[in-house]
Amino acid sequence: MRTFDFSPLYRSTVGFDHLSSLLDAVAQRDANVNAYPPYNIELLDKDSYQITMAVAGFVEDELELQTEKQVLTVKGTKAPEQTAGDRKYLHQGIAARNFERRFNLADHVEVTGAKLTNGLLYINLVRKIPEAMKPKKIAITSAQGKLIDVDKRDAA
Repeated sequence: MRTFDFSPLYRSTVGFDHLSSLLDAVAQRDANVNAYPPYNIELLDKDSYQITMAVAGFVEDELELQTEKQVLTVKGTKAPEQTAGDRKYLHQGIAARNFERRFNLADHVEVTGAKLTNGLLYINLVRKIPEAMKPKKIAITSAQGKLIDVDKRDAA
């Protein structure tokens, strides 16, 4: 059994409560591993991701996606079958149980869409960094008030 003590992190940092809570949540989730439904997380482009979940037997109406406070929650609620009493399974290997899976999203990651195709749920995500947080090039002026181009200064 793996356990991590993050209390030294709490004692020596200020303002990183979200990070500490995230580490605690991951440690607790690893202890209660639930492998259903299986999923993949892919990096499609620099700031584009896709989660693929195997949700065989579910239709669109039985699936719910929700984001709140940087957590994506995927819920599957299987509608009760009307003819379940008529069926006599010799082996039932296709899971038809309800599930709830949560994904912690990084800052500025948004869900842009989802589609269900051939028993696979595709969830598209994009990281959209606000203009105010993107790196900017700052022009430097000389003492005489002339504008010095940073690129030309580096070449000299």
